[in-house]
Amino acid sequence: MLIISGSPGCSGNAAPAAQKQQPIPVVAAQRRTIDPSVVLSGIVAPLQNVAITNTLTEPVAALYVNEGDTVTKGEVLARLSSRELQADLEAARRTAAGARARLDEAQYQSAVNLESGSDQVRSATAALEQARANLALAQSTMASDEKLLSQGYIASLTVEQQRAQVIVAQQGVTSAQAALSTAIENERANGSPQQGLQAATIDAAMADYGSDVAQADALQVQLSHATIVSPIDGIVVNRNLNVGEYPGTRQIFTLQEVADVYAELSAYGQQVGGITRGAKVELTSPVLPTRRFTGSVVGVLPPATPQIPGFIIKVQVPNPAHALLPGMSVSGRVAQDEVTGVAVPVAAYLDDTHQTLMVVRDGTAHVAQVQEIADDGRYSVVTGISEGETVVADGNLNLTDGQKVSVR
Repeated sequence: MLIISGSPGCSGNAAPAAQKQQPIPVVAAQRRTIDPSVVLSGIVAPLQNVAITNTLTEPVAALYVNEGDTVTKGEVLARLSSRELQADLEAARRTAAGARARLDEAQYQSAVNLESGSDQVRSATAALEQARANLALAQSTMASDEKLLSQGYIASLTVEQQRAQVIVAQQGVTSAQAALSTAIENERANGSPQQGLQAATIDAAMADYGSDVAQADALQVQLSHATIVSPIDGIVVNRNLNVGEYPGTRQIFTLQEVADVYAELSAYGQQVGGITRGAKVELTSPVLPTRRFTGSVVGVLPPATPQIPGFIIKVQVPNPAHALLPGMSVSGRVAQDEVTGVAVPVAAYLDDTHQTLMVVRDGTAHVAQVQEIADDGRYSVVTGISEGETVVADGNLNLTDGQKVSVR
């Protein structure tokens, strides 16, 4: 840092010692890499709002929370009367049990029918073979008797009787063939456990059972709705329900999750530059002047329409003690991407908008217009002056443009 002195309004002669000013600090503008940040203001918002409704047409039997209460996920908020639903559920379960018994009966009967059909086919096949054997025997006997009759050894009546036996045997074969066909057709109709009449009977019984079980399950779901539980860790901000009332279609509870909260910070123009997702943010609130909170950027939200100026920097902030509440105002210093360029001390600015500096050229102070790119609280990267230029380090010295200064 250089030290110079200035004597406003002095001539070429040396000024009296009493008129000399205190040394004026100056620095040379240098190229630096800084980690800039920007201070933004905004408000706290809950991590999420949860609106709870209930469609059961049952009155409220008990309430366990009031507005302002802290609740945990799964905590019971209220219970509705469930006697009628419980009775309906028991009846549905009994109906399902009866359907299950009928399904079991159909399965057992199907197995019996399938086995019986196979037995009938085997029995009819054996009967047909026996009838054919009887016919062959009768025909053989008749042929032998006819030969004996031609030789005069037996009476014709015996032959006629044997011929009658052949006719009876033929009828037996025909009857056995019909019985076998019937048994085969019956076996085909019964099918197997996978298809056919017996499978269809089982499928029908199974469908009835499934329908009754589904009815019982639906009632069980309805019954579970009679117990209203919190889906989040949070705070009850609204309770629109009293004992004895019917919920109807209205919103009965509003919960806010605040174990983590959002700080919604407003940003305009160049303030958004360099802010990226994941950037660290330090927050304070006038409501909690001694507390500091740390969060990270989760989103840079553009205006909803081009006509609306400004962006929202959405910051997620851990809030396990619920110190930050929705609606509180906060201020956040948001870290930006590092910037390299010609830098000057932030204290050198002559104005709060960081647009003017005082530089020294050839022993004279001059006002320089600059544009700030970014600052980190100590140094500011600017355009409008050159690297190495002499800058008055303190912008509060009230020097005037054109004032003569000299280096000690």
